[in-house]
Amino acid sequence: MDNMNLNKHISGQFNAELESVRNQVLVMGGLVEKQLTDAIAAIHGQDLDAARKIVANDHKVNAMEVAIDEECTRIIAKRQPTASDLRLVMAIIKTITDLERIGDVADKIARMLTDNANKPQPPLVSLENMGRRTIKMLHDVLDAFARMDLEAAIAVYKEDDKVDREYESIIRELMTYMMEDPRTIPQVLNVLWAARAIERVGDRCQHICEYIVYYVKGKDVRHTKADDLSDLLGKG
Repeated sequence: MDNMNLNKHISGQFNAELESVRNQVLVMGGLVEKQLTDAIAAIHGQDLDAARKIVANDHKVNAMEVAIDEECTRIIAKRQPTASDLRLVMAIIKTITDLERIGDVADKIARMLTDNANKPQPPLVSLENMGRRTIKMLHDVLDAFARMDLEAAIAVYKEDDKVDREYESIIRELMTYMMEDPRTIPQVLNVLWAARAIERVGDRCQHICEYIVYYVKGKDVRHTKADDLSDLLGKG
């Protein structure tokens, strides 16, 4: 095999490895999305069996993170990627960390439900609504990641403002509930914790948006305002 054909062969193998590891991220993301969806549904329905299944499946998310991280480390050591290839590997490493932490949210919500079975709970309708919004954010950011779609990523990024407003509304609602009946304080604190955890899912989706921007534009946009992100559209 001459040098030109050899280089093409190596390049083809490398591209296949990158595509494989990116697909693994999407599989992991799909599992995390299901875990979060099931956790929010379990809260709404006080479904202990569903909660136990979520806890039992959390190890799968953790194992996926470890496997993908190890594959990325191998790619860096073996291929020594540069430019956009290196940015892709780095974006993947960062993305799986946030996905694993979203998986932890689902696991902890499920554990909270099982630990507080048969105890009176404050109204959870608002919590479910916020949960559904963050699930949609996760779904949409995974879709943007699959296509490395800058415009879609920025649209998802802006959605977090709505999550933050819903979170603030839930806090006010729960504080009122607690003041009206101080006996509910332990249960309200649990729900407050769950609300905060769900709100953080929105933040982690924003992080994944930032990694997409980093890959596409080669710019680190952490701590950047949404309006400033929008200015990146159409710029080379």
